[in-house]
Amino acid sequence: MSVGRSVPFFAGLKYQGGGPMLAWMLHRISGVGILLFVGMHVMASFFMQQMGSDWAIAINTIYESWYFQLVVVFIVIFHALNGLRILALDIWPQFLQYQREALWLEWLVFVPVYGLVAFFIVQRALAG
Repeated sequence: MSVGRSVPFFAGLKYQGGGPMLAWMLHRISGVGILLFVGMHVMASFFMQQMGSDWAIAINTIYESWYFQLVVVFIVIFHALNGLRILALDIWPQFLQYQREALWLEWLVFVPVYGLVAFFIVQRALAG
């Protein structure tokens, strides 16, 4: 149920500007970020259980820092909300003409949700 378009491969990779293209790039980057985080988490668990090595402690130190947590929360929330926007536009292709409005709605939901979560992370980090 997709809209049929004939776009050459390299023309599709060319940056065309605007919010939807930026969201497209951020969605791919956040997907890779999630994959790296999960891989790092699995590696840390493996090293801790199998070898009890200092590598696991080093990896845990990285992903338990509040700076890293802010980045991971940004990536996960953005990826989820952008995925829901893409899903809605795929299910109802007649709304593709309102793609920019859907993107604005995504950001209107993202900013307060991320702001609240970031506030609690920073508050907990500063409290000790």
